[in-house]
Amino acid sequence: MEEIDLKEIFNIFWTKKIAILLVTILFMTIGAIYSYLFVKPEYKAYTTLVLTGSNDNNISTVEKITQTDISLNNSLVATYSELVRSKTVLRQVIQNLGIDDSEEFLRTKVSVSVVKSSQLIQIDVANADPNKAKIIANELGRVFSAKVAELYNMNNVHVVDEAEEPTRPYNVSHTKDVAMFGGVGAVLACGVVFVLSLIDTTIKNKDDVERKIGLSVIGELPQCDFDNDENKKNYIKIRGI
Repeated sequence: MEEIDLKEIFNIFWTKKIAILLVTILFMTIGAIYSYLFVKPEYKAYTTLVLTGSNDNNISTVEKITQTDISLNNSLVATYSELVRSKTVLRQVIQNLGIDDSEEFLRTKVSVSVVKSSQLIQIDVANADPNKAKIIANELGRVFSAKVAELYNMNNVHVVDEAEEPTRPYNVSHTKDVAMFGGVGAVLACGVVFVLSLIDTTIKNKDDVERKIGLSVIGELPQCDFDNDENKKNYIKIRGI
């Protein structure tokens, strides 16, 4: 394959700039339609829990937590994270709230994360209804705390922050969607233009001639439009007709 320098690549794209721009605008339009009409907005509410001393009922008295409590809590963090999304806890939440969601569906909307190097657990709940997301998140925190006390016979899980009703959907960003589609369109258009230029073997200028046959061009003949009356007169004068 023949080498193409950066200047030539730029010239290739520049000559097709209108086509590239139109394709980019087309993809941005598709992105806007997709973002505004097809993406269903969902809201995410979260509640934060803290693991404290096993016999501590007041989370403000942090000084009562012993090293043994910390080690125990660290070992239970992974278990607690799975327990939040267990069928037992989700079933109890559904029953308490009287909602129509199935356990499997609710599980897909619940995520649990552990704040790094801390005793904090964050429970996130996504839902199309922001108020419903808040209610489920708070109920999950209460049911989970009660379940831990029941199973482990210790009261070491407390709510730090109750969930609040979110005001913005977490899964919708119109600007991001439009920019992403526009970027894809621009890359695709540039790729097509570049590939077509590689397979195009026609000669367009003297540089192509020199590159193809390896000889220097010593002269050029301008293209003459003989349908133009002025050009025809000049031709007759030169020929002496």
